[in-house]
Amino acid sequence: MWTDIITQSFQNAWVVVVNFLPSFIAALIILIIGLLVASVLRTIFERIITVLQLDSVLRKLGLEAALQRGGLALNSARFIGALVYWFFVVVTVLAASDILGLWGLSSFLNEVLLYFPNVIAAVLILVAAILVANFLRSLVRASVKGAKLHGAKFLGTLTWWIVVVFGFLAALLQLGVATELIQSVVVGVIGMFALAGGLAFGLGGKDYAAAWISKFKSHTEE
Repeated sequence: MWTDIITQSFQNAWVVVVNFLPSFIAALIILIIGLLVASVLRTIFERIITVLQLDSVLRKLGLEAALQRGGLALNSARFIGALVYWFFVVVTVLAASDILGLWGLSSFLNEVLLYFPNVIAAVLILVAAILVANFLRSLVRASVKGAKLHGAKFLGTLTWWIVVVFGFLAALLQLGVATELIQSVVVGVIGMFALAGGLAFGLGGKDYAAAWISKFKSHTEE
């Protein structure tokens, strides 16, 4: 009796293994091929970006200096190559998990794939913010110097940081990171600047405002 039970258990286990083995082999083949394709595509994209000399263009636009402030090196070929590589790796693992029937893993990987466009959009937002910040910094410095006022460098740098910080917050919103907190911070910063501007005008320009009101009052009474 015990011999029959043990034999039946081994037979059931063998049936499970035999039924699972083709799916496992197919998933393994797809995984190997997918990793090879991902590596080849990464190399191709890296060479294309290198030939296009995208780093030189970004360097002329002032992007390298901004990245160096954050301790990062400008290497667009490596970044795009890594992005392409990991995209195809996720696609390959997703295909393998579907074959093996790992539906929980497949659902997670689908969400990862849907998140890739957000990463690309966030990077583009940061690049655009840095480019706009560089342009506005030069514009503010030139305008202040043209008006023969002091603090041109300070105002230009302040403008640069304001634009970059808001671009960074916009990128985080695109990524869905602490959305409510970032919105509260943005509203608080805008309110802080508005209050600071109002106080500065009220304290620094109160004599001018009083003279203007007095002049307006005398004209209306006449």
